[in-house]
Amino acid sequence: QPWTVVPDFTHHAHSASLSAVAVNSRYVVTGSRDETIQIYDMKKKIEHGALLQHNGTITCLEFYGTAHLLSGAEDGLICIWNTKRWECLKSIKAHKGHVTSLSIHPSGKLALSVGTDKTLRTWNLVEGRSAFIKNLKQNAHIIKWSPDGEKYVTVITNKVDIYQLDTASITGTITTEKRISSLRFITDSILAIAGDDEIIRFYSCDSQKCLCEFKAHENRIKDIYSFEREGQHVIVTASSDGYIKMWNLDLNKIKDVPSLLCEVNTKARLTCLAVWLDQASETKENSDKAETSVQANEDEKSSIVRKNKVCRTDRSDKMAKRKRKIAPEKQKLEAPLQKKKKKRNSSA
Repeated sequence: QPWTVVPDFTHHAHSASLSAVAVNSRYVVTGSRDETIQIYDMKKKIEHGALLQHNGTITCLEFYGTAHLLSGAEDGLICIWNTKRWECLKSIKAHKGHVTSLSIHPSGKLALSVGTDKTLRTWNLVEGRSAFIKNLKQNAHIIKWSPDGEKYVTVITNKVDIYQLDTASITGTITTEKRISSLRFITDSILAIAGDDEIIRFYSCDSQKCLCEFKAHENRIKDIYSFEREGQHVIVTASSDGYIKMWNLDLNKIKDVPSLLCEVNTKARLTCLAVWLDQASETKENSDKAETSVQANEDEKSSIVRKNKVCRTDRSDKMAKRKRKIAPEKQKLEAPLQKKKKKRNSSA
């Protein structure tokens, strides 16, 4: 059965280009250079509101389960959000410069972040405080845990350093010719890496050898995403050329070039990508039609923070409470919506 990509809706959510996107089972959140985070409820297909905690471009967003979201920005803050009431549980001054990337351990008990102060920081999320600081020789712009949580990787320009959690030491390094734009763990030991060129490369974390490389796009690749469905591994790529492509990856034949499942020209300059999987459609016949949430650019479990650690700031209540149906395709909302102050709830 052939795969198809159909546009579902287009929405002009931000007043500047998009810089980050994250998904969980219910929500899609987008971060932008306009310093806001916009929330979409994918079950109800409505715009859910905006989070206005940061003063600076949103650089990274990551959900942990269904209850928490972490955001990082150029203001050096990491904010921990409760996704039930969308309140800021804690705002941490994480880096002296910008926060460039963050990653939550699969246990939800700790997170790693890197910033433009040349540090890698470990955060105790149960208590919402710093646990460890490591000085790096240069600024890292990507950090990511492996799915099993036993190792993590940092990216400094064109170099991937692989760290072992138990020793916190580098066990291997992968170097590419071009600056690395995105990276994704396909398994605990296989990394997909995209640099500032048209090629996707799969590397072994153990040997640091390139297992396979193939030309995926006509222009530089901005983001890679992957998911597994009915035993099938799917890689999704987005490029500056405006194309989103979905590839079928056979892990038993990792040295073979993945086969193209489908492609779509969004006619937009893509910057970041995430895939929201409709859990309900798992049982439907068209279960292979994943919904892709893509952001265009015009310029280049609940162990997290216990309630008694709540530290609210005066901006955390300014979440816009508008709930509007997302405009279907061909009905773009041209103007950013006015933000309304949320009334303080006396029972909060």
